[in-house]
Amino acid sequence: MHKRVMESADAQAPPEALMIAVEQLVLYVRRSATAGGLSTAASSVLGFLGREGAYRLTDLARTQRVSQPNMTQLVTRLERAGLVRRTADSRDGRGVLVEATDAGMEVFRQRRTERTQALQGIVDRLTGPEQDAVRTALPALARAIHDLD
Repeated sequence: MHKRVMESADAQAPPEALMIAVEQLVLYVRRSATAGGLSTAASSVLGFLGREGAYRLTDLARTQRVSQPNMTQLVTRLERAGLVRRTADSRDGRGVLVEATDAGMEVFRQRRTERTQALQGIVDRLTGPEQDAVRTALPALARAIHDLD
């Protein structure tokens, strides 16, 4: 085990060690999802649409922190792959909504299953008290992040 990983396992780990642990966890879990052969950006967009539902193209670009032209290109690639579709926004005829297709939702679900299995494999390697701590800490962090919005 790498020294930095061991340090981050310490209950009194400094913030930098916790950040290193989070980065390693995110990287490991992201790499475990291979369904659909998506890039990180495409996976992020499909995941967002899978969780949130249809979204205006301009708002989707903003949430993903990319320019509208870049989002348009990415959506075009996902559309060609049959994973998303564009529809007119019924509230604003000038706006375009992007939503996951059934095939896109299936890839989203497969990727989520792959990531879940990867995370569970890591958690299974922990001691009982460590598993309990993770099952308490991760949802608490998710709530704190949600409260920031």
